[in-house]
Amino acid sequence: MAIDRRREAAGGGRQLPEENGSLPAGEAGSAAAATLAVAPPATAEIQTLPPPAAGSCSPLLLDYDGSVLPFLGGLGGGYQRTLVLLTWIPALFIGFSQFSDSFLLDQPDFGCREADGQGNGTGHLTRGPANHSQSSSSSAGMLGPPALPTQPPGDNASQCHCHEWQYRIRAGLVQNVVSKWDLVCESSWKVHIAKFSLLVGLIFGYLITGCIADWVGRRPVLLFSVIFILIFGLTVALSVNVTMFSTLRFFEGFCLAGIILSLYALRVELCPPGHRFMVTMVASFIAMAGQFLMPGLAALCRDWQVLQAVIICPFLLMLLYWVIFPESLRWLMATQQFEASKKLILHFTNKNKMNIESDIKGVMPELEKELTRRPKKVCIVKVVGTRNLWKNIVVLCVNSLTGFGIHHCFAKSMMGHEEKKITPNFYADYYTMAGIALASCLAMCPVVGFLGRRGGLLLFMILTALASLLQLGLLNLIGKYSQLPDSGMSDSVKDKFSTAFSIVGMFSSHAVGSLSVFFCAEITPTVIRGGGLGLVLASAGFGMLTAPIMELHNQKGYFLHHVIFACCTLICIICILLLPESKNQNLPENIPDGEHYTRKPLLPHKKGEQPLLLTNSELKDYSGLHDSSAVGDGVSENTTANGM
Repeated sequence: MAIDRRREAAGGGRQLPEENGSLPAGEAGSAAAATLAVAPPATAEIQTLPPPAAGSCSPLLLDYDGSVLPFLGGLGGGYQRTLVLLTWIPALFIGFSQFSDSFLLDQPDFGCREADGQGNGTGHLTRGPANHSQSSSSSAGMLGPPALPTQPPGDNASQCHCHEWQYRIRAGLVQNVVSKWDLVCESSWKVHIAKFSLLVGLIFGYLITGCIADWVGRRPVLLFSVIFILIFGLTVALSVNVTMFSTLRFFEGFCLAGIILSLYALRVELCPPGHRFMVTMVASFIAMAGQFLMPGLAALCRDWQVLQAVIICPFLLMLLYWVIFPESLRWLMATQQFEASKKLILHFTNKNKMNIESDIKGVMPELEKELTRRPKKVCIVKVVGTRNLWKNIVVLCVNSLTGFGIHHCFAKSMMGHEEKKITPNFYADYYTMAGIALASCLAMCPVVGFLGRRGGLLLFMILTALASLLQLGLLNLIGKYSQLPDSGMSDSVKDKFSTAFSIVGMFSSHAVGSLSVFFCAEITPTVIRGGGLGLVLASAGFGMLTAPIMELHNQKGYFLHHVIFACCTLICIICILLLPESKNQNLPENIPDGEHYTRKPLLPHKKGEQPLLLTNSELKDYSGLHDSSAVGDGVSENTTANGM
C-alpha cells in the first residue's frame, strides 16, 4: 500500500483535496511523511501541512497567525486594539443581565397582613437559588449563575390561607416579580420555572446562534442578537403576568446567548497566540464588575421593572457596532471569502496608516490570485467524520457539564441542608460567592500561564474531585464518629470541614468550567468555531440546569446528584490527558488543521529517547520507510519521522 501511494504521487496521479482543503485518506500518509522528514513533531503541536495540490487554496492565505496577522501588525495595531476594547465594553452589560435573577426573583420574607398587621407574625424566609450563587461562568462571559439551594417553605398550611400578603425584600428592591404576582405557597413553583426559562433560552441560543455564526458570520449574529434583546428585554419589564414574564425571559436568554458567543469568538480570533488568554480574562473581570455593581444598581432602581429596563437599555450603544465593528477577518479568510477579505485588509491598513509595500511575505499578491474562488463554509456536523477533533470537543463538553453541574452541590453544602447559612445577610452571601469567583479567576491567570491549558484544567479538575470525594466520604465518617459519646467530635467540626471543602470545590469547579470553554475556542477550527463554542456552552447550561430542577423537587435526590457528578470528575481527569496543548499555538483554521493537533506528553522525552506512542502519520511513515528507496523518491533509509 505504501508503494502504491508513493508511485501515485510520483506519477502525478495525485487526487484533488476534499472540501475545505482536506486531503484524501490515502494521500495524507505520504504527505505527512514528507513534512515530518523536515521538522520533528515534538517541536510543535500542529504539524505543518504539505503544499496543496492544484485547485486548492494558497497555504499562505490559510496561515492567518503566521502571515496575515503579522502583516496587519498583530495586536500592536491601533485599530486592532480598538476592536478588542469594543469587545470588552459589552461584558459589563452582560454581567448585569446574567445576575439579574438574584434580584428580580428573590424570594422575600412574607406574612399575612390580615393575621399580623406588621406582616412579621407568620412570615417565613424562602431563599431563592439565585440569591447567593454568583460563581458562574461569567468569568468567561458565558452564562448566568448556577443557583444555590432553596429552603422549602414551612409545613404549616395555615400560613398560605391569606388574601393579602406583605413582603420584606432583602435584595434592595421595594417590589420584585415574586411580590408583584404573589408567587408564594402554592404558586412558588412558578419562580423556579422563571429561572428555568432563562437557562433553557441560553442553551438553545448557544446551539442555534453558534451554527448561524459559522454560516453567515459573527457580525450579523451579534447585531441581530442586540436588536432582538432590546425588543424582548424591554418587553419583559411590561409583563402583565408571570407566564408572559417567563416566556419573554426565554427569548431574552436566547438573544443574550448570541451576544455572548459572537463576542467570545471575535475576541479570540482578533488576538495573536500570546495574548488570547489574557484578553479573554480581562473580559471576565469586566463581567464580574457588573456582578459586584448589581446590588447598588438595584438599590437605586427600587422597582424590578425599572431595574430590568436599566439593565437592557445599555445595549442600545451596541447598535453603533453596525457601523464601527467589521466582520472577523480570520473567519473570512478561513472560509475563502477573499473578495471581502481584501476590502477588510485594506480597511485595516488604512486605519493603522500602514504601507502595503511592507507586505514582505506577499499576502496581497497571493490574495489577488484567489479572488475568483468560491467560498467554502462548513457546518459543525462535519466534525462527526473526523478522527481526533470530535473527541476533543466531546471531552471539553463533558468537563464543562461536570464543572457547572457539581458547582450547585458545593453551593448547597456550603449553605447547609437546613436553615443554616454562612452569614445572616443577603449582601454578605452575595459577595461571598462573588469573591470565590473572583479568586478563581485570579488564580487561573498564573496557573494557566505556567502549566498551560491542559495542565491547568487537569489541576483544577483534580482539586474538584478531591473536594467532592472528601466531602462525600470523610464527612460521613466524621458524622458517624461524632455520634459516639467518647469521640470528642461535634457537629461544628463537621460543619467547618464541609464549609472548607465547599469553598475549595466552588473555587476549582468555577475554573474548570471557564477554562473548558476557552480551551474549546482554541482547539476548534475557525470554520466551525461558533458551533464548537455553542456545544460546550450549551453543555455548561445543562449542568447549571440541574439547580432549578432540584429546587423544583425540594432537593430530592441531592446526594445521588452529588455522587454522579463526583464520578464524572474522575472520568474527566482521565479524558483531559487525551487533549492537546494549545498554549502559544496558532489557531486551526480548517478541519484538517484541527485534526493535526497532536497530544504531547506532560513530561518531555529525554534526549535521544524515541517516543513509545506514535501518531497515525508517524506509523504510516515507518510502514513505508523501506519502500521509499525502491520507487526512487529520494528519501534516505536513515530518514525517520523525527527528521533527517
